[in-house]
Amino acid sequence: MEEFTGAFNIRGMSEILTPDRVRKHEVEADEPQLQRPPMFRIIMLNDDYTPMEFVVDILISLFHKSQEIAAQLMLQVHKQGSAVCGVYPRDIAETKLQQVENASRNEGHPLRCVMEKDPGD
Repeated sequence: MEEFTGAFNIRGMSEILTPDRVRKHEVEADEPQLQRPPMFRIIMLNDDYTPMEFVVDILISLFHKSQEIAAQLMLQVHKQGSAVCGVYPRDIAETKLQQVENASRNEGHPLRCVMEKDPGD
């Protein structure tokens, strides 16, 4: 049996990375770089046939506006021809467009919205 001398070969031990010694750039390289998605405006367009009450109902139910804000937006659509209902990422904006169109057609109204890239984005 060999005799133990008490000496250890510690060569290379300084290269072992413990959690408190992990190099910062190694951790950061693995983290994904998240970016804000492009945003799109939903713009409601005026028509001469859709009842104002229906427009208010759509603004409340689909765009989660209060009664007061919905009435203000409805008047803006009626007087100025259009109003921004909300700003959303593309997928949500496309869904909102489809929901407005489906609800309008189901009630026999020609109400329409359009989507455009938000200029502040």
